[in-house]
Amino acid sequence: MKQLIECVPNISEGRDDEKIKIISQIVEEIDGIKLLNVDPGKATNRTVITFVGEPQQVIDAAFLLIQKAQELIDMSKHSGEHPRMGATDVCPLVPIANISMEETAKWAHKLGKRVGKELGIPVYHYEAAAKEEKRKNLANCRSGEYEGLSKKLVNPEWKPDFGPSEFNNSVEKSGATAISSRDFLVAYNVNLNTTSTRRANAVAFDIREAGRIKREGGKITGKIMKDADGNPLKTPGLFKSVKGIGWYIEEYGVAQISYNLTNINISPLHEVFDKTCERAQARGMRVTGSELVGLVPKKVLIDAGIHFLKKQERSIGIHESEIIKIAIKTLGLDELAPFKPKERIIEYMLENDKQKPLVNMTLTDFANETSSESPAPGGGSISAYCGAMGVALGTMVANLSAHKRGWDDRWEEFSDWAEKGIEYQNTLLSLVDEDTNAFNKIMDAFRMPKDSEKEKNERKLAIQEATEYAILTPYKVMETAYKSMEVMKAMAEFGNPNSVTDAGVGALCARTAVIGAFLNVKINCGDYENKAFVEDILSKGQKLVDLATALENSIVKITNSKI
Repeated sequence: MKQLIECVPNISEGRDDEKIKIISQIVEEIDGIKLLNVDPGKATNRTVITFVGEPQQVIDAAFLLIQKAQELIDMSKHSGEHPRMGATDVCPLVPIANISMEETAKWAHKLGKRVGKELGIPVYHYEAAAKEEKRKNLANCRSGEYEGLSKKLVNPEWKPDFGPSEFNNSVEKSGATAISSRDFLVAYNVNLNTTSTRRANAVAFDIREAGRIKREGGKITGKIMKDADGNPLKTPGLFKSVKGIGWYIEEYGVAQISYNLTNINISPLHEVFDKTCERAQARGMRVTGSELVGLVPKKVLIDAGIHFLKKQERSIGIHESEIIKIAIKTLGLDELAPFKPKERIIEYMLENDKQKPLVNMTLTDFANETSSESPAPGGGSISAYCGAMGVALGTMVANLSAHKRGWDDRWEEFSDWAEKGIEYQNTLLSLVDEDTNAFNKIMDAFRMPKDSEKEKNERKLAIQEATEYAILTPYKVMETAYKSMEVMKAMAEFGNPNSVTDAGVGALCARTAVIGAFLNVKINCGDYENKAFVEDILSKGQKLVDLATALENSIVKITNSKI
């Protein structure tokens, strides 16, 4: 299986559009690299670049980017709000698919060695790529920033992992680069209705893991309290795996709290947001919105949307796009600039729409494609779509019931039914294209060469494997459509009575999906040589047809009794 790594270099340039374009686009010179996002910030004078690919491709592309940044950025002339020490300040590698953190760290070391040797840039490895404990924390590696680099490089304790240990003419221009392997880091800024960096910092200290330094009397003017070894004592903040600092953003005319969430499972973004709102209000301020820097995993916004919907006592059994919309609006992610999920969520950026040509069509295009002389989509895909529409109706009744006046105490009950419904709906929608893919696999198998005895055997095996898949795919439609009828039955029995006929129509669609898919199962069984398998699948399929028909009759009877 293909290994994928995400690379998120941060360069110390956020104002010169032409330089940013040249530096970011150079990664596309490497075949197989996909540039996902370029997110510049004028006040921070920093740009976050995100690209993805296989490991060797990624480190080749990262090397070119670091080289180009070294060429175009002069750190001796750089200024900006964000901590930094190099033209390419940080270059983290994030394991995405089929690769461990340990393997990713090895790739980080390969990149670091090449950058140090070929470009003469001091390299520090941090987080999972760190070669000693104190270097795991990026803040330690970057302590003193660019301005303190000349002294740091000659300190034996901070000798770079790779590259020169002297502040020569080349390093004066390039600075140093920190390279790591790490989990997803969510860079998240919260906007406040103040211009005071000190007050923004006060809230950041409440939230971040490092907290604040203890002072006698709890006053800012009090003497710093220290432990027996002379180290400052600290009062920890509310959240683990959260770093935070306040700053003033001249571009927006407000103060922000800049957070790095290094483990969203331990400290979810929405919880950090809620507590920031609470602590800001306690200090006489208000959160006006927030912004995400670079890309974000879909889970972050789904979890946030679900959290806020539950606070509103609203059903969460809705499409993920609607859940994400709630998250965007509640977090105020569109306060400073439009937030486009398709361009900011990493899973959407990696999606290949070519794998879902049917469900991405308009209703009109889908109907026209079906009625054309093309053999696909056929009855299997239409059965899956019919089932998806059926359970969509049942889910609609659940959501209407959850929001019905006078039923406020039952919103969770109906939300649970809507969640089940949306899951069935998503499965059936995926099977619309999958059934067509199954048909195409059979066609591809029949097109295989058959000149030699070996080729004939390989072709025959491929045809049988494709045929089995073409049987199991519509059978899954049958199973899913039948199971989905539990939603329609429940909604006919005790859902919003004004929508009982919608539940009834949903049941009719689901039963049609079961019977229609079974026709495809049966016709594909005719070409399959494993007769024991055929006998078993046909027996189970007929049982599903009988059960679905009986359940449909029951639901229609309930529906008619309430009209």
